[in-house]
Amino acid sequence: MSDINNVNQTYDAQQAAEEIAEGDRPAPQVDVSSDYQASKEYSVSEVDRTGKGQEAAEAATAPQFEVSQPEETKSVSESTGDPSDYRDMAKDISGTSGSTGNVSDDLVKKAIEMGQPGQ
Repeated sequence: MSDINNVNQTYDAQQAAEEIAEGDRPAPQVDVSSDYQASKEYSVSEVDRTGKGQEAAEAATAPQFEVSQPEETKSVSESTGDPSDYRDMAKDISGTSGSTGNVSDDLVKKAIEMGQPGQ
């Protein structure tokens, strides 16, 4: 059914274009600026023109749970001037123990054969 309507619309559009080209039918006049001005009326709904629109938007976006306020914390670090402290701190941050594991294809296949984690 949809294809029939599409064919009819295409045929009608073709007929109209031919009639305009032959001068049997006047070409439609489009006033873009007046159409744009008229479209502005539809860009804002009736609810948004009143205070109810803002109230509805606030209700829809209000948090559903209580949000705690962040508290400022202060941390004091004592400078020792010992370079080993900085090395230890860097190791803690990087998360590596100095050597990384070597992963081979065989190890990956074995892991796949053993199954997924958590099963």
